Amino acid sequence: MKKTGASKRTVPSISATLLLVFGQQGAAAEIVHDYSVSVDPELSVLRVEARFSKPITSVTARAREAGRLLLDVQDCDANERLLMRNRRMMLPASGIRCMNYTVDLERAAREERRNRYLLDDNVVVSPSRWLWRPELMNGTALRVRFRLPEGIGVAVPWRPVDGAQNEYLLGESPESANAPALFGTFGFHELLVPGATLRVGLPRSDPALDDDAILDWLTATATDVSLTYGRFPNPLPFVIVMPIGTGRPLSKSAVPFGRVIRDGGEAIELFVDQRKTREDFMSDWTATHEFSHLMLPYLGKRHKWISEGFAQYYQNVLLARSGAYEQREAWQKLYDGLRRGRESRPELSPNEAAERGVRGARMKVYWSGAAIALMADVAIRERTGGAESLDVVLDRIQSCCLPSERVWSGPELFATLDSLIDAPTFLPLYRRHADTAGFPDTSELFERLGLPVQDGRVRLRANAELSALRNEITEPHPETARWRLELASD
Repeated sequence: MKKTGASKRTVPSISATLLLVFGQQGAAAEIVHDYSVSVDPELSVLRVEARFSKPITSVTARAREAGRLLLDVQDCDANERLLMRNRRMMLPASGIRCMNYTVDLERAAREERRNRYLLDDNVVVSPSRWLWRPELMNGTALRVRFRLPEGIGVAVPWRPVDGAQNEYLLGESPESANAPALFGTFGFHELLVPGATLRVGLPRSDPALDDDAILDWLTATATDVSLTYGRFPNPLPFVIVMPIGTGRPLSKSAVPFGRVIRDGGEAIELFVDQRKTREDFMSDWTATHEFSHLMLPYLGKRHKWISEGFAQYYQNVLLARSGAYEQREAWQKLYDGLRRGRESRPELSPNEAAERGVRGARMKVYWSGAAIALMADVAIRERTGGAESLDVVLDRIQSCCLPSERVWSGPELFATLDSLIDAPTFLPLYRRHADTAGFPDTSELFERLGLPVQDGRVRLRANAELSALRNEITEPHPETARWRLELASD
């Protein structure tokens, strides 16, 4: 398994005070249960031994199909076979202290769509399909040790145990989707960016990924996101890049799809067309959008419009600050997105559109929150004379509360953001727009910012009331813009 240090990738200094920190939640959770996981060299079978620190009466797997992937399961102290019903082991009322089981890893990999384009010597199989465990809450955690054959590696989004090889801590998390776990011979790289180390898994495929181009793109994008408040929002995220380009292109984009998964840790999964060029990746916005999600905690379905909207806002603002977009181009993209949101199911409120998953309401979900982010950013900057901004508020919530182990609501998030500034800004916007049909009106704000629109085209007016504030939002960071240009042209 290839490892690459970050010293070869020089990231421009954003602040002299940046520090790499590991975790914002204080002391680690109490370690209660110990798991040992092994795989065979052919990646056909996965074996697990779980030793519990107290008698356990219930263990489950999160995936419905996990039961049929089991080859064997026993109480290893009593040497008795355990039975299963649905996704739950039938354990004695007195509980068990030890369990071992075997999983058909080959079948599990065959059923995972992620593996469709990978070579046979590496597979992705979510822990939801092979990890049988007690409920993780109230400080309960697993210590998981992987015992692997020579040449076989593992990459998971869980927190590594300091100084240990292939050993991780798994605690409570929002479980927003099924996290990926990568086994086999693949590229693994650690990239240093401002305030963070990105752990990057690059599976092997045919055609192969251009590792150097992918790593340069990820480094540049993560550095762009650090322009919000001087550091990347998660100090130790896991990034997995899934190749999907073999036949007819699924999209013109180099990165047709990406998502953030908060399951045992924060992972960013990026599906890429590995046939695209370095320039294609450098000009793609998907990773910027997904990385921007990490600036907020995980919000439930009803308030997805907030998290998606804030990511849409910062996706464009940050690409302007990095020099990837001209300022007028960034504002044009914001205007076009807000227009699409305004035209999307005008009879619905943002909460209704998100909670119901209404057909045709996708743009409302993705852009209502962007309008709120813009309105809040301008209000804070104007009220404080530029001393504070949405950037500053997100810096504060990252310092106090992220990464978070639980699901938040929109009002809870906005109340927390308001507690971090001098006057309520976010909750009043929420109360005005979240349950109101239509779309937040940003037309007057665009005029005040010096962004007149004629025939759908945005212009920049230099002498507008808030033109200086507008420039503060999207003005390029000179050092980063120059470095990004050099990286793209290598």
